[in-house]
Amino acid sequence: MEGYRGAPKSFRVHIGIFGRRNAGKSSLLNALVGQEVAIVSDRPGTTTDPVEKPMELKPLGPVLFIDTAGIDDEGALGEKRVEKTRRVFDRTDLALLLSPAGRWEIFEELLLQEFRDRQIPVIVVFSQADLGQPPPELLARLEALGIPWIQTALPEGRGLDRLRELMGQSVDLTSALGPPIVIDLVPEGATVLLVVPIDKEAPKGRLIQPQVQTLRELLDGNRISVVVKEHQVADALQRLKEPPALVITDSQAFAQVAAQVPPEIPLTSFSILFARQKGQLEEFVRGIARLRELQPGDRVLVAEACTHHPIEEDIGRVKIPRWLEEFVGGKLDWHVVAGLDFPEDLQNYRLVIHCAACMFNRRAMLSRIARCSRAGVPITNYGMTIAFLKGILPRALAPFGPKILALLQNTESNPPQTPTADRLHRPVPSSPTPVDPSLGKAKPSLCQS
Repeated sequence: MEGYRGAPKSFRVHIGIFGRRNAGKSSLLNALVGQEVAIVSDRPGTTTDPVEKPMELKPLGPVLFIDTAGIDDEGALGEKRVEKTRRVFDRTDLALLLSPAGRWEIFEELLLQEFRDRQIPVIVVFSQADLGQPPPELLARLEALGIPWIQTALPEGRGLDRLRELMGQSVDLTSALGPPIVIDLVPEGATVLLVVPIDKEAPKGRLIQPQVQTLRELLDGNRISVVVKEHQVADALQRLKEPPALVITDSQAFAQVAAQVPPEIPLTSFSILFARQKGQLEEFVRGIARLRELQPGDRVLVAEACTHHPIEEDIGRVKIPRWLEEFVGGKLDWHVVAGLDFPEDLQNYRLVIHCAACMFNRRAMLSRIARCSRAGVPITNYGMTIAFLKGILPRALAPFGPKILALLQNTESNPPQTPTADRLHRPVPSSPTPVDPSLGKAKPSLCQS
């Protein structure tokens, strides 16, 4: 969360600024936000790591501008900077492609093709228009492709107002931000019971991000929210005059909470809500089928959106590995990545298990799902994995309607098929990813779910 002053980064439309070195990317960022955010220099390669700046941009609301290194950077360090730039593609909701002084060559063409392949809306910005004009045939081609363009000249600010208008017209907020977290599942005025365990993973004095974001949406949507700990569920239900429309629990407490909530009361978890809001619930449901096929020695990737110091009972590094190995009947080969790190080659993995992705924008999560799909590797998330292992997945998915339950039933009879010939030849690890006992005093994560 960005302090208490603005929307979390994950709720902002991500606008990436791309182009060759010295195309005027940093100058454009500074002009758009009205601050000297990025260093501007005539020396090529001034921008190294991506520079981020949040702001409010009408009519889009909260946005995050990302200034990137030149796509034409050279040398060993240049290649690393270009790789950082390419990573930004995965989370870009709108791309600004800069072409300095009308210059359009291989790098601009490659960027344009990348954005079109990824279905990322793009605006071509002909920067430094006072130094040169784009050829008419290029403008005609862009118009034929339906790609908006604008000419700008800084520092006088020529074209900036029109560029802001184009940005507002180019982003579909429903697609970029995804469906609601929960308010479309319960009527206005309904009561929702939120179960929030306060354990070692809970940050002192704060709730974790999925809980905060869900609670805020319920309050904004005029739903009545009741917050309890996991051992208070039965007492809370007795005190309510009528049953809640929905019970939402932390995934780790699924079994304990399910035992206290009558079967006629809908039950799900924060993590499963975010599986739908951040990604594609259907893909995660399909991924569950792979859990039934896992055998000792299979490689499993655990992916977390945030970077945090794990503790002894970390959900992704300890609890899920322990529960899943008990289910499989042997040790699995666990690999863990965090933050923006994600393997380019996924084909050696049998399954990817992702966190709730509360720290990601939706585009970033969809990019990972697409990458798994291209590699033929199923993906699911923490909450659905835990619900499956605790034997309550159908109940946890019931609030999302009969189509999701039918899909789950279909995956049970038609599991995913991917090459598995080398599975039995892999060495079986002696234990899951080890966790240093000294990590118990580390700073807890804000986004475990």
